[in-house]
Amino acid sequence: MRTGAILAALAAASTTYAHATFQYLWVDGVDEGGKCVRTPANNSPITDLTSKAVACNNNGEVAAAATCPVVAGTKVAVEMHQHNDRDCTKEAVGGNHDGPTIVYMAKVENAATADGSEANWFKVAETGLVSKDYWGTDVMNANCGKVEFTIPSDIPAGNYLIRAEVISLRVAGSAGGAQLYMSCYQINVSGGGTVSPPTVKFPGAYSATDPGILFNINSPYNSYTIPGPPLHSPGGAYGGSPASPTTPASTPGGSPAAYVPPTTSTSTSSTTTTKTEPGEGAYGKPTPGAPTTSIATTTSAGPIRVEATSSSATTTESDPPPESTDISSYDDSSMEVTSTSAASSTAAATPVCGGSRKAKHRRTLKRSA
Repeated sequence: MRTGAILAALAAASTTYAHATFQYLWVDGVDEGGKCVRTPANNSPITDLTSKAVACNNNGEVAAAATCPVVAGTKVAVEMHQHNDRDCTKEAVGGNHDGPTIVYMAKVENAATADGSEANWFKVAETGLVSKDYWGTDVMNANCGKVEFTIPSDIPAGNYLIRAEVISLRVAGSAGGAQLYMSCYQINVSGGGTVSPPTVKFPGAYSATDPGILFNINSPYNSYTIPGPPLHSPGGAYGGSPASPTTPASTPGGSPAAYVPPTTSTSTSSTTTTKTEPGEGAYGKPTPGAPTTSIATTTSAGPIRVEATSSSATTTESDPPPESTDISSYDDSSMEVTSTSAASSTAAATPVCGGSRKAKHRRTLKRSA
């Protein structure tokens, strides 16, 4: 009896350790720390999709210490960890909490006082099922907890909330099983344009029976539908011409000592990535000896595509908004990872931090015939 209680306690502790929160923000390669995030009360997931907490988490109505300035069209990154040590040798979210990473934004009057459950949200980035047994959370873990995206260049200037989210599908095979981890950030956007994308509400954007919410990850599958609305793509389906962003005279905070601008390449029809050696990249040095994986952020509003090559990934700008990713014919023995976001036409080689992905020993993916 006592042995059973001890085992149950250990299992609970392991599960809790795997929980995580978005805690930090990077703006144009500069580490802004946690000053602009509304810190959740704890690292437990939200499972009630009708709760107001599904917008910005528990404690999500409490203002952050600051509102970070961001120029429209700038690359930013939200950063998640299980604890606040920012240790790249540990997975940002572990325990087989596989699932998509999704980022929303909402224009508000005052970012410090806005209620996320009353805001109007539009989607700006998402990465779901990339290839066999490789999810958006794996891409995030490979990048030391960071999810990079671009602030749309065509949205109006003003205060915004960013809603960064991971949906763990570990026990999502029954209604109420999906585990949502989110945090809201406060930013003030300058520059931009006049486009107001279609929006959704939280709660309201997801239902318990949505294909991307009710999903048995332990059963055979070869595709996954990311929940929520389509991505907003500047100059795309919603129209409008963005204004030229204004570059500030100086960047507050300064660059961290380890900062090295990423290698980039620009193309109108394809994305070419350059493998990054250890010690390079926009977010400092990876752990010594870590493998080098080339991960590119693209501008495509279409579904994520992974080509079975070792040098490039190709996207098509005319694809429809992403609905699902089919991996039935993928061979990931040599793989480039491409995540979809509302970004500019620039692909950046992103460093791998903390070594290779932890083996998923608790389950084996069964591919459909």
